[in-house]
Amino acid sequence: MIRTEILERLMPITAEEQKILAGNPEILKETYTDESAGHSTAAAASDPFIIDSRRLLEKGKLIDCRAHTRFAYFPQHSHNYVEMLYVLSGSITTRVNETDTLNLTVGDLLFLNQHASHEIFPCGECDIAVNFIILPEFFTRPVSMLERENVLRDFLVQTLSGQNASINHLLLHTQGLVPVENLLDNLLWNMLIKKHGMNTVNQATMGLLLMNLSVLSAEMHTESKDDRTLFVLMDYIDKNYKDGSLAEIADRAGYSSYHLSRMLKNATGHNFKELLQQRKLQQAIYYLENTTLPTDRILEEIGYENSSYFYRVFRERFGCSPKEYRNRHAWDC
Repeated sequence: MIRTEILERLMPITAEEQKILAGNPEILKETYTDESAGHSTAAAASDPFIIDSRRLLEKGKLIDCRAHTRFAYFPQHSHNYVEMLYVLSGSITTRVNETDTLNLTVGDLLFLNQHASHEIFPCGECDIAVNFIILPEFFTRPVSMLERENVLRDFLVQTLSGQNASINHLLLHTQGLVPVENLLDNLLWNMLIKKHGMNTVNQATMGLLLMNLSVLSAEMHTESKDDRTLFVLMDYIDKNYKDGSLAEIADRAGYSSYHLSRMLKNATGHNFKELLQQRKLQQAIYYLENTTLPTDRILEEIGYENSSYFYRVFRERFGCSPKEYRNRHAWDC
């Protein structure tokens, strides 16, 4: 079974864990952040640090995973990305926001947005958990697959906003939910084997996972009117990236363009044009990974008329040209 193979890959002691077992009980902060290391464990709770996605994700990737480091206390920290902590074997104990102590067991899935802080207590060799490192923009397409108004969609919509939110962590118990377990295994396996060109597959898998989880959380929360409007806006951008306009969606939603523009800026930190550009780039990546369309044809398909501008923003975002991206074909997210 795929779960057995996943555990076989994650069970071996890592180099970091070998150092811990050899008598260095503290995690090396420089592995996770650019901030200076060296804080004592006792001081860690009052001096949290931020784990930087740039330390854990290759440039251009939106999602990846790593096994949680065992045997050591992981001091209080937050992230500049969304974390999904999933327990595959044994148990993990974490304290969130200095108040909520959670004992996670097999099948538990903990979502943490950028504003949640937590610490994790030492665990044993058979306590296997996986950290999914996810940039918020990865969720744009998966969230558009959700129709139910529930706590999960509310959490993700607020996560997309990047603002401090009423919900900054969410714990779901998934043991025994076979479709959820299978989707998580598939998502995890795709990342462990480093198969190329899996960005669209991973986003579709995440969308199906969220749809299944939304049934679990459907009775827990109802999002606000503003959050529903934000979702409509994000869904419009997802489906009308080629030639969508703020005026059109404002007319559909029954708001002024100014009101929606202000809502987007306040919620996401980006204006409509910037969000449209992000979606165009996502679609360009899809074409580069999954088709043989030449770049000029891709420009037509995503609605870019200025090729020099496209090449510039593409290189700024992914650190290479579209041709180099396609040749490498190694940015599987």
